[in-house]
Amino acid sequence: MPSNKSPVLYWLTALYSIVFIFSAIEPSSRAVWIAEIIPAVGVLAVIWWVSRSYRFSNTAYVLMFVWLVLHTIGSKYTFAEVPFDWFNQLIGSERNQFDRVAHYSIGLYAYPIAEYLIRKDLANAGIAIFFALFAIMSLAAGYEIIEWWYAALAGGDEGIAFLGSQGDVWDAQKDMMMDTLGALTSLVLLVIQQRVFSSIQDK
Repeated sequence: MPSNKSPVLYWLTALYSIVFIFSAIEPSSRAVWIAEIIPAVGVLAVIWWVSRSYRFSNTAYVLMFVWLVLHTIGSKYTFAEVPFDWFNQLIGSERNQFDRVAHYSIGLYAYPIAEYLIRKDLANAGIAIFFALFAIMSLAAGYEIIEWWYAALAGGDEGIAFLGSQGDVWDAQKDMMMDTLGALTSLVLLVIQQRVFSSIQDK
């Protein structure tokens, strides 16, 4: 039986493997690295499992791997300590904004969710888009709860490092906002691509 997997998936996985190995070498905190890397590896496994029967578009694969790479880099340094000064200085921020960018990239998963529903004829475009948006928003809220739970359980510097709030009492709400903005961005991209594709077909 011929493989249904995209060559892009193989290339992206190979590149991610390099990032994974890099992150595993002397991370800032081995405990935080383990806690952070588990969801990344889990998501990668789900991507490959779904790809056994369904081939995402190249755009969807690229968007999904953006978060995997950023999250894995964050797991090495802890998100508050990732060397990201060039970006922080660019936007005039004294706070390390790497975690905000990583949360934004989580929202990009709205694209493959909506794409899957549309291509599988499980929902029309409108419903698929709203479902994908709400799915990301729900995931964002759920992750913040899990993050708080682990930080409270671990306690001390390890808990603070995992939480990565950097003293911002509104950190969880801002993270969820970034997740939502990422989802909206990816869904706008999907709509534009769908319209362009439909226009080409009509011609």
